[in-house]
Amino acid sequence: MRILCLLISILTILSACQSSSENSTGVEDSATNSVELPAVFSDYDWSSAPKTPLDSMLNKYTPFTLEADFSHLSANQKKMVSKLIDAGEIIEDMFWYQAIGDKEEFLSKINDPKLRAFARINYGPYDRLDGNKPFIDGYTKKPDGANYYPADMTKEEYEASDIEDKKNLYSFVRRDENGKLYELPYSEHFKEESKKISDILMECSELAENPELKNYLKHRSKALTDDYYRVSDMAWLEMKENMIDVVIGPIESYEDQLYGTKAAFECYVLIKDMEWSKRLEKYAAFLPELQKGLPVPDKYKTETPGNETELNAYDVIYYSGDCNAGSKTIAINLPNDEIVQLKKGTRRLQLKNAMKAKYEKILVPISKEVIDPSQRKHITFDAFFSNTMFHEVSHGLGIKNTINGKGLVREALKEHASALEEGKADLLGLYMIKQLHSDGELTEDLMDYYVTFMAGIFRSVRFGASSAHGKANMIRFNYFDEMGAFTRDAKTGYYKINFENFEKAMDSLGEKILRLQGDGDYDGVAALVKDKGLIKKQLQSDLDNLSKKGIPVDVVFKQGKAVLGL
Repeated sequence: MRILCLLISILTILSACQSSSENSTGVEDSATNSVELPAVFSDYDWSSAPKTPLDSMLNKYTPFTLEADFSHLSANQKKMVSKLIDAGEIIEDMFWYQAIGDKEEFLSKINDPKLRAFARINYGPYDRLDGNKPFIDGYTKKPDGANYYPADMTKEEYEASDIEDKKNLYSFVRRDENGKLYELPYSEHFKEESKKISDILMECSELAENPELKNYLKHRSKALTDDYYRVSDMAWLEMKENMIDVVIGPIESYEDQLYGTKAAFECYVLIKDMEWSKRLEKYAAFLPELQKGLPVPDKYKTETPGNETELNAYDVIYYSGDCNAGSKTIAINLPNDEIVQLKKGTRRLQLKNAMKAKYEKILVPISKEVIDPSQRKHITFDAFFSNTMFHEVSHGLGIKNTINGKGLVREALKEHASALEEGKADLLGLYMIKQLHSDGELTEDLMDYYVTFMAGIFRSVRFGASSAHGKANMIRFNYFDEMGAFTRDAKTGYYKINFENFEKAMDSLGEKILRLQGDGDYDGVAALVKDKGLIKKQLQSDLDNLSKKGIPVDVVFKQGKAVLGL
């Protein structure tokens, strides 16, 4: 009933204050009935009680309003935010095309408003929180290559083709009139859309009061038109004092499950929390020393993390494209370009308001159902925040190039690279916490981090085992289970961590992943994914129970300029 009440309040947009659990910024929802609802809300009567399987599918999500305090922003900064959201709206259709093809043609065939709403959340006919199972008649298995490659193309055909750069992140593969494969750059296919976004970013650069932000926006504007992003990635890393930030363009490659190569379009518009960012900045300095101490032979840790790695906290006010599809991102580690990472490092962005929403609406209710009562006191937001943060930081640890001449780890491991990299970040994040705690840099009880991490597995594994994060979650869960890192009480169904075995499993799996990456061992990773990257019967039963209890799986956003009063 609590979820339904929240859904009702979103639909009717009553002029009442958001509760502190729903809105971590503490800003009142001043929207009135004149505010245009995002399509996902207007397509579905969220006030109706679940009566059908489709109702239950929709109610896997719980609404959350994205807003922030704009009182400290100048007039130009507010104009910039508005324009950046305009750019994000264009990104929406670009990702739709990458995922399934023509958005309007697809949606026009769906008459049921509930079905259309669910399709909008998933950017297509496949349930992203249920292993990409089709939920619309006429669709079968989701193509591994999404819409990046011809549907009838085989790997053998592609690898035998004369396409020069088969590892190009920023191109489609298409057939000519004779059936021959060729490469189509994003900037050519999306020429009109790219030009519009480029122009908007140039307009924003003129409004920018921070010189580093101005420089980044100019370079990003150009990148959208020529598919060369490295210079703008470098410029993005040079920003330090900017209040407003935007992540925009083709970024992650999770949507391409054929090769894990093609980058998907997405956009985040962000307001920096200067106070929280100040608290986080010290941790990045520990990366080089932590790299040296990794539990693996020296040859697997010869690289030195970039010395400009940053940690920052933000309130996110707009998601679009890949990051808004299915489960929502709560932390970012970018750029993905290994050359940029090794030269300058990365930035880790903690999306504090979205993180708070998932903690309070999802993680805490889950912990009451699956964690042994004696350990529930160790579930804390600070631990959840830290686990997420150090996961992102740990992407910078380990190795980017194989040690045996197989090239980049990403290229050697192909479609399994993303899953293994996410698994590495999970384990090395815990390793960082353990080491920093030992050095006195973290003072909370270690069990806070471990128990919250365990509860977090149940939260994130509900996204399904088809995504990179999902496979990483299952590999870790099953490996930890075999190592006795936790026990399950058959009578109550509660899980309890064994501290000593938990740390042993953490170190053991961390070392295994680092070796697989360094060796570029594609067959070894494939075997690990096949053996452990699946949801077993007992766990599925426990997850089903969470759904029966009405605990949502993820959030869906009420967002946009009208919501923000722009």
